Amino acid sequence: MKDLLLITPPFTQLNTPYPATAYLKGFLNTKQISSFQMDLGIEVILQLFSKNSLYEIFNRSDGFRNLSENAQRILALRDEYIKTIDQVILFLQGNNPTLARQVCSMNFLPEASRFNAIDDLEFAFGNMGLQDKAKHLCTLYLEDILDFIVECVDEDFGFSRYAERLGRSANSFDELYLKLSGPRTFIDEITLKILKEHMDLVQPKMVCFSVPFPGNLYSAFRCAQFIKANYKNTKIAMGGGFPNTELREVNDPRVFEFFDYISLDDGELPVELIYENLEKNTDAEFKRTFLLEGGKVVYKNNSERNDYKQFEVGTPDYTDLLLHRYISVIEIANPMHSLWSDGRWNKLTMAHGCYWGKCTFCDISLDYIRLYEPVSAKILVDRMEELIEKTGETGFHFVDEAAPPALMREVALEILRRNLVVTWWTNIRFEKSFSADLCYLLKTSGCVAVSGGLEVASDRLLKLIDKGVSVEQVAKVTRSFTEAGIMVHAYLMYGYPTQTEQETVDSLEMVRQMFEMGILQSGFWHQFSMTAHSPIGKNPEEFGVTPIIKEINFANNDIEFTDRTQIDHSKFGYGLKKSLFNFMHGINFEIPLQDWFDFKIPKTKIHPDYIHDALLENENFSFKGNSKLVFLVNNIVTENVVKTKKSVSWQNTKLTFHLKTNMVTILLEEEKASWLLKIFKINVIQNLKVMTLQQLKDDYSQTMEDFELFWFSKPMKQLRENGVILTL
Repeated sequence: MKDLLLITPPFTQLNTPYPATAYLKGFLNTKQISSFQMDLGIEVILQLFSKNSLYEIFNRSDGFRNLSENAQRILALRDEYIKTIDQVILFLQGNNPTLARQVCSMNFLPEASRFNAIDDLEFAFGNMGLQDKAKHLCTLYLEDILDFIVECVDEDFGFSRYAERLGRSANSFDELYLKLSGPRTFIDEITLKILKEHMDLVQPKMVCFSVPFPGNLYSAFRCAQFIKANYKNTKIAMGGGFPNTELREVNDPRVFEFFDYISLDDGELPVELIYENLEKNTDAEFKRTFLLEGGKVVYKNNSERNDYKQFEVGTPDYTDLLLHRYISVIEIANPMHSLWSDGRWNKLTMAHGCYWGKCTFCDISLDYIRLYEPVSAKILVDRMEELIEKTGETGFHFVDEAAPPALMREVALEILRRNLVVTWWTNIRFEKSFSADLCYLLKTSGCVAVSGGLEVASDRLLKLIDKGVSVEQVAKVTRSFTEAGIMVHAYLMYGYPTQTEQETVDSLEMVRQMFEMGILQSGFWHQFSMTAHSPIGKNPEEFGVTPIIKEINFANNDIEFTDRTQIDHSKFGYGLKKSLFNFMHGINFEIPLQDWFDFKIPKTKIHPDYIHDALLENENFSFKGNSKLVFLVNNIVTENVVKTKKSVSWQNTKLTFHLKTNMVTILLEEEKASWLLKIFKINVIQNLKVMTLQQLKDDYSQTMEDFELFWFSKPMKQLRENGVILTL
């Protein structure tokens, strides 16, 4: 028996648990409130994609009329799917690696329409390797089965969403309520069977559903309905990303036929107070919580207690989750793109909220973005070590809105000081703080990738967004990351208010050039959506849009609108995504932009060498005394060398720095070499204090002259260019 059962309802991710329940469980541990957590989504997926379920799915579909040609083929190959499904799932869980050879033989898996593009991608498989190629083929195999399920069993099914349309800006509760009043689906039956097993085992006093996205909403309500009908003494609460953004104006009493409480924003204190009320059998004190009183929806925020600081919430706890049963899939043959679906990542946050907090399309009025609070590097790396010990996983995804560069630097240094071997990635802003040296430091600490918003790739629109970057700056930053060996993903947007067709085409040309230059590895286009809590949503007239007003009694986030340009931006979607798919695979840069679209577009006004020219820069000899120095290498071999010129001899010292993949050798005068060795010895990476360039100059000037001449000399330039000395 546990106090709370924490549930992520179907469906979110196949490869790793969504972190909300792990965050909450970590906090509850600090309060001695017992809990059990489950990712209901992965448990349903594993049950659905099994021999027994496929057998039942095919039997249900047998004799269906008007099946598509693709569904007919899959049904005809039913025995092959039933035969192979369990082994494929084991392989994708990492438990059956030898199956890769059979999968890659191309005569093992049954193939339907998802395999039609295989020939176009064959060149990429060699770059990815045998295991990744097999994962990709198995992913196509699962997607074929998904297509069959959608056509024949449940049209609302998706790997990372379920009945998403019912939750996406459903201003009225009517359609979802009608669906919940109807018969259960095949997937519902699997879901509720698993839920019942956990309810009977855990016997919780309260069930807390974390609903991050619209695609989790329907299943959360269906599960809550089941609990209300069968476990009448159990209270039910909902929180998470969806209610935080969409349910801030909920007033339909029917919602509370399913849930007793809906809490907003940071969940730690609201859940703690609800639990305390249950224990004391009172309704005394609440924090940001909706409930039903006298048949009406009321919002209670009468607690004077402050929300917990980030250092107080504890380390995320992944106990109870089926960590070794998640499945890794690779949808397209792009190493950066695969990070979201391949491999299991421990999720952490460097900072609560966004340190920039100005972008006009973003929900910056909401607390999850507005309230910025970083966590100290020491606490973060403590949590990393604790998670490694508990989960056995050394991969970390920092799920920040935008990780702060200064904190990333400190985290990287702390990782290096502790000699940790970790792999990590995060979301950033492409700001100028990410110098080549900082990127190299991040890479050395284990950073393999970053993602960030290039958005509209137009300087006029970036200013209108208040993004705080320019296209040229983004190009330079992505070049720094790429040259350091860190992959870069760009979030791209089209259809921003007042955006012209010319600007959309020019944005595509900017993106094409960045991929052709090799400074972007992955990207994703999405059409602009106006949200209720963004500056645009709050002041639409300032941005040239007119909202379509609707009555709100349930969800409210995405707002329909008309743009004064009267442009149908949706027509660009297919061409933008098709071109990007090609660019991500390193092909077809030479194709005219017009060829990606089936309608006439304006010619780009961007010079074909714009990005190339933006990356050209002269060597900078400026002296910045407050720059922090990091001395990464201590594997130094010295050798005394006598130099002779015109019968004059003098002592030099040859310093050889052994790097991981090469070595750098420089020759210095004996006195300068001796001083530099002393500096390296004093400033080992484990030293908590970091020397500044001015401090280095002051130390040098005690015994020698002309520091700038020494610092910008060819030998020192070699050390800086090879990452032996980093200037941050």
